[in-house]
Amino acid sequence: MASSLRFSTSIPSLHPLPAHKSFTPIRCGPRDKRGPLVKGRILSIEAIQAIQVLKRAHRNSSSTATTLTPLPSLSRLIKSDLIAALRELLRQDQCTLALHVFSAVRSEYPPPDLALYADVVAALARNQLMEEIDMLIEELGIIECDDEKALVRLIKGVIGAGRKESTVRICGLMKENGIGSRRKVGEYVVKVLSKGLRRFGEVDLALEVEREFSELPRVNLDKTRIY
Repeated sequence: MASSLRFSTSIPSLHPLPAHKSFTPIRCGPRDKRGPLVKGRILSIEAIQAIQVLKRAHRNSSSTATTLTPLPSLSRLIKSDLIAALRELLRQDQCTLALHVFSAVRSEYPPPDLALYADVVAALARNQLMEEIDMLIEELGIIECDDEKALVRLIKGVIGAGRKESTVRICGLMKENGIGSRRKVGEYVVKVLSKGLRRFGEVDLALEVEREFSELPRVNLDKTRIY
């Protein structure tokens, strides 16, 4: 009788899957327009902790005191951590805290980095903090034109924010640092600066920039005017 019993070794699935089934991937992104968090070696533990301390101090100061408490010092951070913290705060549009970090960067590691200036100006303009842009450019004491790409970004950011006085000041700082007398800059820098000056009605200064700053030989200025 036992020999007549047969057992099936296959157990039917209680919920058989169809032969062909497509899956729609689900991507989890940020809840706003900010970019992804900076991770890994770019944002160290020290930089993350510094950002958290700054936010906590700023939040407590703004909510409990009539006079704002000074933000914590950042002198213990190395340059790479300071810059990483600065870029992350700019990404989050935490401009007050970013300016505090940027002040530490300028104090600890001169001369000024025009690329960082351009990043800060872009964030300030995005948040309609126009007076802060003017104050930032007013504190800019020297312009090194070794990085012309960063210089163009800075000029474009200031012009795009509609800051006439700051644009004129950048032009003056370039002259003070030998642009036009001892050295020249690229044609694109001249074009961007000249066009911005004309936009603000500074035609004579734009002509001076075209005449003195450019690496190219002087041409008929009437043909280079932008109306």
